[in-house]
Amino acid sequence: MRGTLSVLSAGVLWEIAGRTFLNNPLFFVPLSAVLTRMVGLAQTGELQRDIATSFEEFAIGFVLASAVGIAIGVLMASSKVICEVVDPWVSMLYATPFVAVAPLLTLWLGIGLAAHIAVVFIVVVFPVLINTYAGLANSDRDLIEVAQSFGARPMQIFAKIRFPGALPFIVAGLRQGVARGLVGVVVAELFGSKSGLGYLILISGQQFDAAGLFVGILLFAVAGIALVELMRVIERRMAPWRFQESGE
Repeated sequence: MRGTLSVLSAGVLWEIAGRTFLNNPLFFVPLSAVLTRMVGLAQTGELQRDIATSFEEFAIGFVLASAVGIAIGVLMASSKVICEVVDPWVSMLYATPFVAVAPLLTLWLGIGLAAHIAVVFIVVVFPVLINTYAGLANSDRDLIEVAQSFGARPMQIFAKIRFPGALPFIVAGLRQGVARGLVGVVVAELFGSKSGLGYLILISGQQFDAAGLFVGILLFAVAGIALVELMRVIERRMAPWRFQESGE
């Protein structure tokens, strides 16, 4: 309830600011003008095309990165040798600015969907991988020792203790991946794209179309909120005990 009120309050302040002291259509417009522009883009079909393009790039890249990140994180936590081999590469690649990687991927994979998915994949996979590894590496040793004393096998310990205990870390990584993935979509669409919300932001900025620019920004913000809430729902289903303990 409080979150909804804060968003509504921000919308009201946006409208007031756009109609009073920030009233300059080249740089800032009221919320009503943004919504009007959104309706206009929807009527021409451009908005639906841009949303579909960005959603496809994000969805494929995010799902692939989540699966690969969790798998590599599990392998690193399960084998010291794999961890020692992979860890330097993770540290190096995670520190590489993905803005610099996007043009290179476009050069390698060409202008199109594959390069954009690759950008999203790269920016999402490392938060998921690192959080998965951290969660598994910090498993409760007391619980593991108790399970071992009762004759539990390694796979049983992993399935019943280590992985459930790591779920909060994994979900935290997925939440970080959502934010980074949306940024990745924008960056990817700055290079050789003909559609997408990032492309809409780019073209609107070049044309000093503040309303169109804010349409793209607003839709990305809404998508971020919706996807983070989706992660929370998934976490409630996979680790309900966390919310029972916190009383949420």
